Amino acid sequence: MKSYLISYDLIGPNRDYDSVTEKIKSYGTWARPLESVWIIKSDDSATTIRDNVFSVMDSNDKLIVTGLTGEAAWQNLSPKLSEWLKENL
Repeated sequence: MKSYLISYDLIGPNRDYDSVTEKIKSYGTWARPLESVWIIKSDDSATTIRDNVFSVMDSNDKLIVTGLTGEAAWQNLSPKLSEWLKENL
């Protein structure tokens, strides 16, 4: 499985964060390092993930899905999240 970073801005009018959160969590293996930034593991392509997540968003919301290569650095994240990142990137 590959790791993907998902980031979004919900512009509205609905701003349905719960639906977006549930859609991302449906991938099973995920972390949420920042408010609107997630990392998931999936065998799907970035395009498939984008289409799946965007299906619960408004047409003017913004979304990016990026494949990760494994190298990462972070600061001030919890020990639990840091461990997840080390194991999954």
